[in-house]
Amino acid sequence: MSLLAEMLSYPFLVRAFAGGILVSLCAALLGVSLVLKRYSMIGDGLSHVSFGALSVALAVGWSPLYVSVPVVVLAAFFLLRLRENGKMKSDAAIAVISASALAIGIVVTSLTTGMTTDVSSYMFGSILAMSRSDVWLSAALSLVVLGMFVFCYHKIFAVTFDESFAKATGVRVSLYNVMIAVLTAVTIVLGMRMMGAMLISSLIIFPALTSMQVFKSFRGVVWSSAALSAVCFCAGMTASYCFSTPAGASVVLVNLAVFLLFCLVRTVRREMRGRKD
Repeated sequence: MSLLAEMLSYPFLVRAFAGGILVSLCAALLGVSLVLKRYSMIGDGLSHVSFGALSVALAVGWSPLYVSVPVVVLAAFFLLRLRENGKMKSDAAIAVISASALAIGIVVTSLTTGMTTDVSSYMFGSILAMSRSDVWLSAALSLVVLGMFVFCYHKIFAVTFDESFAKATGVRVSLYNVMIAVLTAVTIVLGMRMMGAMLISSLIIFPALTSMQVFKSFRGVVWSSAALSAVCFCAGMTASYCFSTPAGASVVLVNLAVFLLFCLVRTVRREMRGRKD
């Protein structure tokens, strides 16, 4: 308790916990659908797009967050259209856009500001970089993402597991695919301040994969992913504070440790069932 009180005495850590928990919840919930649809690498691709957008924004003196959100949303929509048209496979489309956006960001940065602290914080994450306005904007957009997911839960469930059946029952599959992509794009941009472009996709992938080791139902995986994401973020932040390690990397390592633990639990359960049979 004394450690928690000490951490919460710092305003920047309070902002980090408030914004981080909300963004982690958004990433975990959307990650379940993305992983099941085998589209989980969209997080990595969109994070690179966001880096390219913020590099251009910093070069011309605009607000990085306000520029990155619409640019990444457009990139998500473009990726989805490529996938639906069948002109390019989703993994190839993500690789092309990801590499191109990252190259643009690096070139723009090298020609203008250089690899400054602001750019590095978006590449690798920086809790100190989160201002009060960033937290309020993150909170508002995160609540919108969570609200949309809860409100459209049944439609997202249908689209995730069987698009053909969902379309036959009258569900507007294209609309909900676009919504998932847009919500993912917003979540990626919001999480870059904390995790950085290199690590933000871990918030999407790890909680879902970890929960799937133990739970089989969609609802169980969703609830477990949300809980694990929040707990792992808080544990990672605490470890970062105690050992003076980078916050984003600490959160990822905690997620990795929990994933390995759940894999062990799954193995033990299989062994016990095998012995009973």
